[in-house]
Amino acid sequence: METYTLTVNGQSKEVRVDPDTPLLWVLREDLKLTGTKYGCGIAACGACTVHVAGIATRSCVVPVSLIGDRPIVTIEGIGQDPVGRAVQDAWVAEDVVQCGYCQSGQIMSAVALLKRMPKPADTNIEQSMGGNICRCGTYVRIREAIKAASQQLQQGGA
Repeated sequence: METYTLTVNGQSKEVRVDPDTPLLWVLREDLKLTGTKYGCGIAACGACTVHVAGIATRSCVVPVSLIGDRPIVTIEGIGQDPVGRAVQDAWVAEDVVQCGYCQSGQIMSAVALLKRMPKPADTNIEQSMGGNICRCGTYVRIREAIKAASQQLQQGGA
């Protein structure tokens, strides 16, 4: 066991865990941030997506020992960011959520996309979001919400 100081959603958090513990389990079990979901454990579904230093990262395969001093943002903190707030608002407005299990990872990936590419075309959205699985099939609503958030941000609405 080792002690790590992590910056999560702008707050310093200390955890004592095995260095090989995936970030997902540190967030969920040690820090009680359960919005980030476990889906597959092999970085294939996207349910566990968080931002590490602004990059959409599959937390189920990243050992906590590799985080270092890079800040982490989870679904619980993404609304503090204007792009994150715009995406969350668009998700509600477009009624994206069906079962909801994958949605935190979907939102985290959508925010990362809009930060990289403020005006994505449909093909950009499909390519960027392709690694996030929605078993309910809300892909059309996800794409529409991303486009709505992009428009809101372009109009200065966030």
